[in-house]
Amino acid sequence: MQNDIYLWQMHKGILYIILSGLSFLVVNFLVKIMGAGPEQQLLPGTQKIPAHELVLARSIISFVISYFILKNRGLSILGNNRKWLLVRGTSGMIALTIFFYSIHYLPLAIASTVQYLAPVFTVLFALLFLKEKVLKLQWLFILIAFIGVGLISFNNLLSDGKSLVLINYTWLGLGIVSAAFSGIAYTAIVKLKATDTPINIVIYFPMLSIPIMSVWCLFDFVLPQGKEWLILLIIGIFTQIAQVLLTKALHEDKASVITPFQYLGAVYASFVGFFVFDERLSFLVYLGIFCILIGVVFNAIAPKLRVLLTPKK
Repeated sequence: MQNDIYLWQMHKGILYIILSGLSFLVVNFLVKIMGAGPEQQLLPGTQKIPAHELVLARSIISFVISYFILKNRGLSILGNNRKWLLVRGTSGMIALTIFFYSIHYLPLAIASTVQYLAPVFTVLFALLFLKEKVLKLQWLFILIAFIGVGLISFNNLLSDGKSLVLINYTWLGLGIVSAAFSGIAYTAIVKLKATDTPINIVIYFPMLSIPIMSVWCLFDFVLPQGKEWLILLIIGIFTQIAQVLLTKALHEDKASVITPFQYLGAVYASFVGFFVFDERLSFLVYLGIFCILIGVVFNAIAPKLRVLLTPKK
């Protein structure tokens, strides 16, 4: 009976993580559309809206939803461990802003996959700031992940520039920076588990990003028109749904069981990039994406692998 309950919880966790990935795909797809503006034909007549304006719209919706949940539960909006809440909010804001821009300037498959380096950086930052141990096996998979980035970087050297998409090295590098800041945010979340509720952790992002992005938008604000308001609303709502589903998934079972299914998002992005945006990537790029996914997935499950591979006495 207990085994049946565990299997049901595990299956629910896997379902939640897959739905979370699909929700993030909707967000990334629409961010790509808004970044291309009139250059794309999927939604004709759409204006090109800057990434920081998209972050602002997403933040306003997230703040409203999170604020009402906190008020309903009678919780303080400022939380307890304010130092680490500020770290989480600031790093998350920087990570998302750079990520949205990288979606504008990189093929969707590459931007999404590079962002999945975040758990690798989380391991490294946990080593530095939380003094957690890193297994030798994890170092191997971290190396494989970064070899994948290197393979993607070689794309331009081997492409004729006509039949294949060229990689913007600046935004590839900034995509890695975005993943690093996401790693800091995840490290802060681990630190905050014992002191603050998930909704307190979530609301610090919009609390910081709304004023900063509002000032930024004063210089190049694009007033949304017609269906663009609906697109911004969908981006905000689906981001919130994705985050809730991700949290629920990790509550259903161990991260080592659930996390590998999170990286299906890179597969979704590859298909959408290829069939919808006609992003024709080289074999070398796909090999690089594969190495990154292998590296991050096995880095996540390395502790479990070590237990399985260690001979029992």
